[in-house]
Amino acid sequence: MSDSRQAAEAAEAREATETAASREAGVRCDFCEAIVPSVRRVALDRDYERLSTRHQEQYACPACSEKKEQERLGLARG
Repeated sequence: MSDSRQAAEAAEAREATETAASREAGVRCDFCEAIVPSVRRVALDRDYERLSTRHQEQYACPACSEKKEQERLGLARG
C-alpha cells in the first residue's frame, strides 16, 4: 500500500474516531458553544415560523433556549 493511501486511511480513521467521541460527549450549543447532552430548536409557535422561512438553523442548550424564549416573548429581565 502506498504512503499516500495509508495517510488517507489514517486520516479517515482519525476523523471517524473524533466524530464518535464528539457524539458521546454531546452536541454544541450554537449560542454559548457549550457541549451538552441535548439541544433544542423552536421552529413554530403562533406568529413565529421558521420551517419555510430561509434562515440558518441554530440549536440551543436548555439554558440558552429558555433565555431566547423569554426574549422572544418579551419576558426577559433587563
